[in-house]
Amino acid sequence: MEGEADPAESAAQAGHNREQPVVWERWQRKRTFVRALEGTYSHLTKELLDQPRVISMPKKPWKGGPQHFSKVGISPGSVAIAQSIETHIEAYGPGAYGQKHGHLNSAVFYVLKGRGYDIHDGKHIPWKAGEIMIVETGCVHQHFNADPDNEAILLVFKAKPLFLFMHLLYQKMVIYPPTTLLEGHEDWKPPTDL
Repeated sequence: MEGEADPAESAAQAGHNREQPVVWERWQRKRTFVRALEGTYSHLTKELLDQPRVISMPKKPWKGGPQHFSKVGISPGSVAIAQSIETHIEAYGPGAYGQKHGHLNSAVFYVLKGRGYDIHDGKHIPWKAGEIMIVETGCVHQHFNADPDNEAILLVFKAKPLFLFMHLLYQKMVIYPPTTLLEGHEDWKPPTDL
């Protein structure tokens, strides 16, 4: 009937974090976590070998904001070469912080620029450029840029697609990120060269 919601469309859009206004579209839109593997071995092998091995990140758009932005590097929904890992770059404005959340998959953060800290299940964990910080499996955590004057940039690697494929689905937002920039940094934008 005209005007009625399509049940299939509603089911496709159902998911966590829909009770809040859209902050980051990837939290609320339907995503590809694992692609189908269909075809013959020779077809799949050729398709894999034909994939690009270098991805230009500056061409990809930053998403999110206004204090914390992210851009996807590799995920099953964005490239065909990787099925079990996900990577993205995160940019935090001066003194900014992200959402408090939890998920079953672990994550590895390489700190490209800046200094800050994480809170993992109440434990304070400092980090700085050149270090690797690990979010352990299943903890509730939040990332903070401790520098009030400069941005922090982190490169993130996760086995999230593999965890979700194994039905280790827990993902929960505890506190959403701020919706305004910090005073004195209202004009901050993430870098254009990453």
